[in-house]
Amino acid sequence: MNKDERIELANLLFPNIKKTRQDYENMYKARNINEDQMITRYGPSPTGSVHLGNLFSAFCDMIYARQSKGSFYLRIEDTDQKRKVDGGIENITSVLKEFNIVPTEGYDYGGEYGPYQQSMRTEIYQTYVKDLIINNLAYPCFMSEEEQNQIKEEQAILKTKIGIYGVYAVDRDLSLEEIKEKLANNEEYVIRLKSPGDAKNQIEVMDCIKGKLKFPEHDMDTVLLKKDGTPTYHLAHVIDDHLMHTTHVIRGDEWISSLPLHVQLFEIFGFDKPHYAHIAPITIKDSETNTIRKISKRKDPWASAKYYIEQGIPIDAVHLYLATIANTNFEEWYLANPDKKIEDFTFTFEKQAIGGTSFDEAKLNNLCKTYFSRKTGEEVYEETLIYTAKFDLEYHKLLEENKQDMIKFLNIEKDGPRPRKDIAKYSDVKEEFSYAIDTLFERENYSKYEKENIYDVDLILEYVNTLDLDVTNEEWFQSVKDFASCHGYASSPKEYKQNPDLYKGHVGDICEAIRVMITGRMKSPDLFSIMKILGKEKILNRINLYKKYIEK
Repeated sequence: MNKDERIELANLLFPNIKKTRQDYENMYKARNINEDQMITRYGPSPTGSVHLGNLFSAFCDMIYARQSKGSFYLRIEDTDQKRKVDGGIENITSVLKEFNIVPTEGYDYGGEYGPYQQSMRTEIYQTYVKDLIINNLAYPCFMSEEEQNQIKEEQAILKTKIGIYGVYAVDRDLSLEEIKEKLANNEEYVIRLKSPGDAKNQIEVMDCIKGKLKFPEHDMDTVLLKKDGTPTYHLAHVIDDHLMHTTHVIRGDEWISSLPLHVQLFEIFGFDKPHYAHIAPITIKDSETNTIRKISKRKDPWASAKYYIEQGIPIDAVHLYLATIANTNFEEWYLANPDKKIEDFTFTFEKQAIGGTSFDEAKLNNLCKTYFSRKTGEEVYEETLIYTAKFDLEYHKLLEENKQDMIKFLNIEKDGPRPRKDIAKYSDVKEEFSYAIDTLFERENYSKYEKENIYDVDLILEYVNTLDLDVTNEEWFQSVKDFASCHGYASSPKEYKQNPDLYKGHVGDICEAIRVMITGRMKSPDLFSIMKILGKEKILNRINLYKKYIEK
């Protein structure tokens, strides 16, 4: 088919396409950036709920663009309309906002390179494919599904590569008259790439994370436009990355197998190729099969993005965890720099894991506790208030009614060299500080205390009657030691251990008795601080509650 015939064919196939690819090149001008600035994109498909792996990909897009003073944009890749779910796009945008992964441009954010939704860009894709037809790099393929299945069966018998290529691309060289006849008969068709590749040749691609990758050249006549004229993902994302001037494609390494096709498409169109960075998947060791597998929304509750919101795991702590996956040296840096934030760390592709990264619940838990330990009591209170407004209205009301005391409780042991680490999520506050609010304490009483010891209530009442809370922590503890010595208890555990037969116990036993009676638990933050906040009257009330408890 000569050039004039191909032009006639292109106009026949795309009668409504009046613009040229040059029109779009003029419309989507190059960005005014320097060579160090990165333009990244998160391109989710609205076909299901967002999971941790999706968040990680978007997080990487954000951090690299942010630290290079570039741009991170959101592009909705909804070319697969059959799999699109109702509310899918809204779910994506709401989750990104909830997790504070905020694009600088894109769908829902605006920008100069829109529309940022692929289903609204069909005319653009058809314009570029029309140009391929004219340049003998694409063709209409009328093969039925039955014919394609027969080819697959033949290829399977011959043990050759499955697909439409070479001698199997039967419509590749149809004449203009043959195509016109098929069109006149209303035969359905797709537009395929007329691949110039040869699988005997090799290509090399430098991946920012995995290094040099080698592949056979792509030689398949891949579908570019479906029967309804909409693009396949492969075509759409290449054109969009070009027109939106993406500099770095950061995506899951499940796309590595498609790299030869994507590189070939960039070359066929004459586009500059972006840098590729294929991130390793988040994996887990399956308890049933004892094998390593990718995370699963069906099997792993924590894989869903909504899980973190509902559990009350701080968004900033999720960012910290994702940062440890993004760079292997981040966690050590973060723990050594208590006054620093993620934005102060320099991320590099060289420190990104090449293989799969196993989900580590213990690490996430520890990062969450470290996060909370660096927060003031007021900050923890305000953030917990926001969480409970959505997930625990009863406790939310109690927090509002007891604001000042709650902040005081949350501030205990915050100023020392080793801040307390007892909270890993907002939902823990109610559990860990149930003794802070009278109504909660009275409801639960001593449910968290195993009745291993029965303490001497009269002894503790005698002590409380002499209690002076207007002293320092050291002065208070000395008073407990003096009281212990006067009542047959050793003033230190060491003293008791040396001569156990001489004493009823030691000062620690008296402190333990007080702690259990006023908090309902064996362990708590600094006892004297709790007592100062409660005050003498509440302390006496709780000792009497304990008395009723042991008399049951």
